[in-house]
Amino acid sequence: MRLMQLLVIAGFVLASVAWAGDRAKPSPAAPAPAKLLSTAQQRLAGSRAEVARLKQDLGRQESDSRRASERLQQQDRTIAELQQQLHELQAQAASGTR
Repeated sequence: MRLMQLLVIAGFVLASVAWAGDRAKPSPAAPAPAKLLSTAQQRLAGSRAEVARLKQDLGRQESDSRRASERLQQQDRTIAELQQQLHELQAQAASGTR
C-alpha cells in the first residue's frame, strides 16, 4: 500500500515538475486560455492514465508476492513434514539396531 502511495505521489511530482518547467519557458505570445485549459486537461488525463497503469502494476506485483509467499509457506510445511518423517525413521533405525 505504501508503494502505491509513493508511486502516486511520484507521478504527481513528475507532472508538477513538467508543468512548472513548461511555465518557466518564456513564450513570445501568451496562448489563449482555452488552449491552456485543453493542454492542462490533456496532461491531467495522461497523469491519470499513468496512475491507473501504476496501480495495475502494483496490484500485479502484490498478487505475485502473495502467491510466492504461499508457495514458500507450503514448501516450509513440506520440509517440516519430511524432517519429522526423517526423525521418526532415524529413531526406528536406532531402536532396531540396539
